[in-house]
Amino acid sequence: MAERRTAREGLRLSEIEALSNCRLKAVADSPLMSSTTPQIQPRPRIPEWLRLKLPTESAFARTRNLLDDLKLHTVCESAKCPNHWECWSKGTATFMIAGDRCTRACGFCSIDTRKPRPLEPDEPQRVAEATQRMNLSHVVITAVARDDLQDGGAEHFRRTIEAVRKAVPGIVVEVLVPDFNERDDAIDCVLEARPEIFNHNLETVRRLTPEVRSRATYDRSLAVLRKVKDRLGDGIHTKSGVMLGLGETEAETLQAMDDLRDARCDILTLGQYLQPTLKHLPVQKFIRPEKFEEYGRVAEAKGFVHVASGPMVRSSYHADEFAPGRIAEKP
Repeated sequence: MAERRTAREGLRLSEIEALSNCRLKAVADSPLMSSTTPQIQPRPRIPEWLRLKLPTESAFARTRNLLDDLKLHTVCESAKCPNHWECWSKGTATFMIAGDRCTRACGFCSIDTRKPRPLEPDEPQRVAEATQRMNLSHVVITAVARDDLQDGGAEHFRRTIEAVRKAVPGIVVEVLVPDFNERDDAIDCVLEARPEIFNHNLETVRRLTPEVRSRATYDRSLAVLRKVKDRLGDGIHTKSGVMLGLGETEAETLQAMDDLRDARCDILTLGQYLQPTLKHLPVQKFIRPEKFEEYGRVAEAKGFVHVASGPMVRSSYHADEFAPGRIAEKP
């Protein structure tokens, strides 16, 4: 039986409950978790600057209904992004293609890791229709890692980009991709569709990578970004993100910035890691907003064309604030 919705907002009752929990937590969890899993340490109290406001815009309900109607997944929901209330209230979302089950089990990510389902051939057209109906000028398309597929899902990315361009000519397309195990044919397949922004996240500093991303490597991620610039140079903007609060030092964070610049990465996002459930890696430290501002200034001085640095920043949060034409301003 379909879950009942409130008459005024059209929100699911479970969403209303989650929203209420957001007053106390950045990500909602069952209150039974701590009592049934005593071996897991409780999370520290969320600081005030990470508290969320409840959405009131009717656009939230419209976005929810449109995604349901087209049977589309979003990373906003699957990864328990704390910003999805705000983004959906503004009529934006990050589309997650190739299913909602990932072949990797990263220590920070809450996406389902059961056996993936087959690709849906009509998904590119559904994403294109949603992009058109949402009247987007900048779309972000991401995907779970699909190591079960020979090309890692690269062809599905290409088809989706092309379908979106056909439906909305002139749109800025940003892709957030897995590492494709650094396969040249997979990287080239995505680049054939000429996305304006190619995003692959470094996620954390070198020392913490084996714990945070056990099936990825720090150098492989850098190599993927470097290969994209080797192929297209200033004809494409590369982007990467790093989470803070996992136990990294300031020196390690600055080194990660340098490593990304050495790979000619153009755009950087820095945000606070938030533990999605008690089964995931714990937060080691909440970074104050002033420190994020400082890191942002340092990153800009290092040569990044655009930097988004703040506690609530995520890879695609306010992604449309970057104008591709700014690449020409890079010294």
